[in-house]
Amino acid sequence: MSTISDLKELLAQPRQIFITTHHKPDADALGSSLGLAGYLRKKGHHVTVVTPSDYPDFLAWMPGNDEVVVYDARRNDARVREIIGTAEVLFCLDFSCLGRINEMGEYIRQAPGTKVLIDHHLEPEQFADLDFSNPKAAATAELVFEVIRDLGDQDMIDVGIGESLYAGIMTDTGSFRHPSTSRNVHLIIAELLNAGIDLSSVHRRIYDSHSEMRLRFLGFVLKDKLVVLREYNTAYIAITQDELRQYQSKTGDTEGLVNFALSIEGVVFAAVLIDRGQAVKISFRSVGSFSVNEFARKNFNGGGHHNASGGISYDPLETTVNRFLALLPEYQTQLVTAPLAVAPPTV
Repeated sequence: MSTISDLKELLAQPRQIFITTHHKPDADALGSSLGLAGYLRKKGHHVTVVTPSDYPDFLAWMPGNDEVVVYDARRNDARVREIIGTAEVLFCLDFSCLGRINEMGEYIRQAPGTKVLIDHHLEPEQFADLDFSNPKAAATAELVFEVIRDLGDQDMIDVGIGESLYAGIMTDTGSFRHPSTSRNVHLIIAELLNAGIDLSSVHRRIYDSHSEMRLRFLGFVLKDKLVVLREYNTAYIAITQDELRQYQSKTGDTEGLVNFALSIEGVVFAAVLIDRGQAVKISFRSVGSFSVNEFARKNFNGGGHHNASGGISYDPLETTVNRFLALLPEYQTQLVTAPLAVAPPTV
């Protein structure tokens, strides 16, 4: 871990700052990025936020969204490489290894600027000059709040910055129901309330702004695609490219599907496998002691958190599903005997 004094010295004068986050940013990824960007701009720095891909429309309300550069290898590769190459400070938020940001990862690795990692995933890659990783944190937005506070600038957190950070914490804690929801999380939310944030407005903009087709897609998935395997306390959903096209699926429309599978009584392990064309993207969730982080790392070139991880397969969807099913007997004892609760992390 680096010290806050190292970062304070780095930011003591106006800098050219680059901020990025992981592929297909969620609310924590974008909220922590735009919250940090808003703060740094108030401090007089020149800040550019670049995402390695597009992200859901329901996050577009965050202040600073209009200035985000979305990387596209065919359209703006040269521009993004220049931004990275000329940045004096490069903040990497909510991802633990440079492979999570596709082509941009190698650009950052070679960049001459000082690299700062703020993240809460397990086993971070050692690429940063300053590292503020903490896998016990519920969200990267929680860590960004602490960085701003520890720099002595909590009073600079306005409504826009606060609501961006709140969105990240709210979503990554599952609306404060995951075991990662610590005392520290609630204390931070109390401080954000003092800054004037509107909790219900943030919740509504994220969870209550779906398109009609997205709801019809959800109905189809739950009726026709959900498979429950009681002998393994497991549920999974596999979605084809044709099904995505049929329901005009957009970025963000599949977000949260895995939580419906996990919500079934008795299920301790859930997976959603989605054919994205070049690869099958997989989301894993669990409750209790079963580690989807270990499962994803060992079997699907992935990882993340103990109870929430992702993976990838370059085999066809049917082959990937069959491989997933073939693995379950190996884990049957763990899945059947897994305690349904684990102690929350200490902070």
